[in-house]
Amino acid sequence: MRTTKLHDMTSPSAGTITVLLFASYADAFGARQVSAPISAPCRVSDLVEALRTLPGGARLPAKPLVAVNRTWSGHDASIALGDEVAVIPPVAGG
Repeated sequence: MRTTKLHDMTSPSAGTITVLLFASYADAFGARQVSAPISAPCRVSDLVEALRTLPGGARLPAKPLVAVNRTWSGHDASIALGDEVAVIPPVAGG
């Protein structure tokens, strides 16, 4: 898999948020990690909405499990520039 840039940076005020993708989400986006430019701060829901507009993003549900800086976060949680965001698909186990 590769790292994909979702958008080139065009202004000094733009920033990127690293989004880690796992299992079926990595397969859908064709990468395990993407850099998404977004104005910070933003909410988790804003980032998810942006990801869903990208090729492969239709497989991402409206409210996936998300961790910000390795802590489970709600969709109203804030993301700051430089935060690490992981989008985790559902898992089954027994």
